[in-house]
Amino acid sequence: MKRRNFIGVLSASGGALVANPVLGTTVGEKMKNRKVATKELSADVVIVGGGLGGCAAAMAACRNGLKVILTEETEWIGGQISQQGVPPDEHSWIETHGAPKSYRNYRDRVRSYYKRNYPLTAAAKNRERLNPGDGMVSRICHEPRVCVAVLTEMLNPYISTGNLQLLSNFKVQSARANGDNVESLKFLDRINGHTIWMSAKYFVDATELGDLLPMTATEYVTGTESRAETRELHAPEKADAKNHQAFTLCFAMDYQPGKDNLIEKPENYSYWKNHIPKMDPPWAGKQLELNYSDPKTTKSKDLGFHPEGLSTGNNLNLWLYRRIINKNNFLPGTYEGDITIVNWPQNDYFGGNLIDVKEKEFNKTIENARELNKSFFYWLQTEVPRPDGGYGWPGLRLRGDVMGTSDGMAKYPYIRESRRIKAEFTILEEHVGAENRKLVAGSKDGAKSAEFFDSVGTGYYHIDLHPSNRGNNYIDFASLPFQIPLGSLLPQRMNNIFPANKNIGTTHITNGCYRLHPVEWSIGEAVGMLISYANKHSIPPRAVREKKELLSSFQNWIKTQGLETHWPK
Repeated sequence: MKRRNFIGVLSASGGALVANPVLGTTVGEKMKNRKVATKELSADVVIVGGGLGGCAAAMAACRNGLKVILTEETEWIGGQISQQGVPPDEHSWIETHGAPKSYRNYRDRVRSYYKRNYPLTAAAKNRERLNPGDGMVSRICHEPRVCVAVLTEMLNPYISTGNLQLLSNFKVQSARANGDNVESLKFLDRINGHTIWMSAKYFVDATELGDLLPMTATEYVTGTESRAETRELHAPEKADAKNHQAFTLCFAMDYQPGKDNLIEKPENYSYWKNHIPKMDPPWAGKQLELNYSDPKTTKSKDLGFHPEGLSTGNNLNLWLYRRIINKNNFLPGTYEGDITIVNWPQNDYFGGNLIDVKEKEFNKTIENARELNKSFFYWLQTEVPRPDGGYGWPGLRLRGDVMGTSDGMAKYPYIRESRRIKAEFTILEEHVGAENRKLVAGSKDGAKSAEFFDSVGTGYYHIDLHPSNRGNNYIDFASLPFQIPLGSLLPQRMNNIFPANKNIGTTHITNGCYRLHPVEWSIGEAVGMLISYANKHSIPPRAVREKKELLSSFQNWIKTQGLETHWPK
């Protein structure tokens, strides 16, 4: 097999080479017993994980003159939006502030991509703030492939100059460290089975689960902290390192009126149809029903479903919730029906854990989530109550082409909770939670989140914890527009490895508002800027926070490149 050129590699999308990067058999796995030469690469920065944080870190480092290697274990960069299929979860001020300029640039480019390439109606093309899917969760619900295209477009100038090497289908396997410094990482090229070592001055863990932390012996925590540890109002009495939020294996579907797309009845359908999640407080009924536990009250809440987008009374129509294509935005005949993403209470998977488990258990847990999805989809085709009194919508169709897979499921599970570094500063509920903030700061100061002297970004989302694998029901409550402290991005001991995803210094509770799309981007860009500044001034990155004059200089510098450190008054 001919060796690929490593400069600027981005493998073809569509899932042809890897049927499913999490579970499927790759060519590399078939060749794992073949003796192949180990090659080496080097750069100023190696970033592991091509999600939003990884891409933002790469762009920040490249535009400031550093040589970067960015690896991604699937075919698609984009993380939450692309490989996991989750339209952006954003706050209501996102169009003007509360995220870096580069993130808003990404959003503008998505709109431009549709306007340049799709047969939009005149009304849609003239909408300054076009929302392709008009989904309810975001003002810019769009297709995973468009995310990949736009991010690739943003990275291409750096690939062209040789500042960036983008390596897809590369999975990190192990690390070499010397005391408090990482020296190199070993990767498996999943396409041809080669292994390769990559060395650098700095390393960034932008993986979905904080994969580099155990490999590099970087201290980290998992699961829930106790109230005694963190003083958080919503923390449990006892800590549990294995208690994590549910993950979701999202899938895409559309609707063809009058067609019969009925899939074969799943083998475990009876089990999932009658399954009642064991939760405290109790789950409201069966999982495959049009009701669920209201996140704010955990009481039963009715939902609706109509794949033609029609009214379901006073109940939320799930079809509209994460819709990524509204056919009415496009010229008549372009689409038979809308396209929507299924990331709903019915397919959250509570039955297993993906952190610090063996590969066999990891794969089995995801396969179980896939079986839940198949059963849920079959239930929607055959048994979901219709507003007209009938049951089922057989015209529903799985859209593997939308997800770049053969079965319509996402390439990678949507991860809500990761390993988290033991950081120089840990963000607590008292810093960002509305109720807890009032208790510690008083009614006047409690109206805003804590002011961090070392702020390097801003963000907002309510604290949203999905039910857990250990039986905790929803924990959902108000937060305040917050800052991202530099201290939460610095490991307590390690000098040259930094988090750029959901693995920063939060708790189980505060992870609930720091895990969303624009915040992840902000974290990644701040890390890329930190590395660039430290390298330019020949100082250790942690010195930027330790010395007042350096911190002030750094904060002023990042603002010149579009990062926000404070919310407008």
